[in-house]
Amino acid sequence: MNHRSLAATLPSPVATFRLALAFAIVALLFTTALHAAAQTHDPPPPGHALSPEAAGDLLFARGEFIEAIDAYSHAPADPVTLNKIGVSWHHLSAVDEAKRNYEQALLLRPNFPEALNNLGAALFTQKKYGQAIRLYRRALKLSPDSAVITANLGTAFFAEGKPGPGIEEYRSAISMDPSVFDLDSLQIIGGPVSDRDRAEQNYCLAELFAQMNAPDRALQFLHRAFNEGFKDRRRLAQDPAFASLRDTADFAELMGEVSYAKK
Repeated sequence: MNHRSLAATLPSPVATFRLALAFAIVALLFTTALHAAAQTHDPPPPGHALSPEAAGDLLFARGEFIEAIDAYSHAPADPVTLNKIGVSWHHLSAVDEAKRNYEQALLLRPNFPEALNNLGAALFTQKKYGQAIRLYRRALKLSPDSAVITANLGTAFFAEGKPGPGIEEYRSAISMDPSVFDLDSLQIIGGPVSDRDRAEQNYCLAELFAQMNAPDRALQFLHRAFNEGFKDRRRLAQDPAFASLRDTADFAELMGEVSYAKK
């Protein structure tokens, strides 16, 4: 497999731009494992080469996804390697190629929670929310303590227009890992389709963090909601979830920003 043939299968820049415009980046559960694995591979001693999988892990960690795919293609085609190839394609926005590799991994290992999650993420990107939800639920039965898969399920509920179940899944995900929604985390989940929906999602997350007595995190997500277009000053002022924040300078500043934006 050469780089030219790999590049020929990538989507056009226009298609990639549209995909990025329509969705927030879908980060995958297995990404964290790949980066951790890459960090465990020390340089080989003189005269010894890395295995294809180890070389692929290092290339993946450097963001060289095409080269990583090439390296993985020389490793045994087991479920883990196929899943890693799928993740690499996913990072290149080549969702059909990613799906094909996830599906091959699942043919070999049907109860593979990471591959189930990643296939769900691919289907989510294609707006097949019901199918994504079913896959996330299957993955959670196998890995019930995964904050990432739980948050993915909540995101799919939001995208399907079911904010109630979405909030409950988010609440569970936050209780497992309070950092699961950090923008700089490798575990970040793909968001809803529109800016308006992302604003509502972040507002609900701010409510959850306020209820969990995490004011800094609540304000962080309120700012994100504002940046996505939230402008409902009355709702913000009257929301009982933020009662403990109303006397703070940060909340007053945010109220002023929302009031100014509404004019």
